[in-house]
Amino acid sequence: MQYKHTTQTSEQTDDLAASLAKLCCSRTIIYLYGDLGAGKTTFCQGFIKSLGYSGRVKSPTYTLVEPYTFVGCPEGGVAKEREVFHFDLYRLADPEELEFIGIRDYFDTDGICLIEWPQKGKGLLAPADLEISIEFVGSDERCFTVKSHSEYGTQLIKQLENRDFSA
Repeated sequence: MQYKHTTQTSEQTDDLAASLAKLCCSRTIIYLYGDLGAGKTTFCQGFIKSLGYSGRVKSPTYTLVEPYTFVGCPEGGVAKEREVFHFDLYRLADPEELEFIGIRDYFDTDGICLIEWPQKGKGLLAPADLEISIEFVGSDERCFTVKSHSEYGTQLIKQLENRDFSA
């Protein structure tokens, strides 16, 4: 299943990210594709902030992963400790480097994994529930194509399709 949405501002990107974040109620693996500057990190920042994280959300370009632990609540759920792991594999020279950071441990949690540049970790990453491709449409417009790769991912897209982004 596939869903497309176009944004024209970083605030609209935040709205899309927040809508998806609030639907994620269990372990979720999301791959993010797009050229440099397309909005992958902006999307991740909006996603993490919308779940209730109040600190600074920084890009893990040099650390490969930034963990975020906080008390949050998925839509309609009960507040509980949540974990989001934000990966940026852009500077990864060899996928084997992921073994040194214990990549498999991150996928064995009930956390959400947001993975920028997943193609760099091919063969060592858990399969994606969702794949998000971000493309430049105009100077400020971005087209987000969200594809499901699991039954859970399909459920997330169906719920996302019912959102009203016109406000």
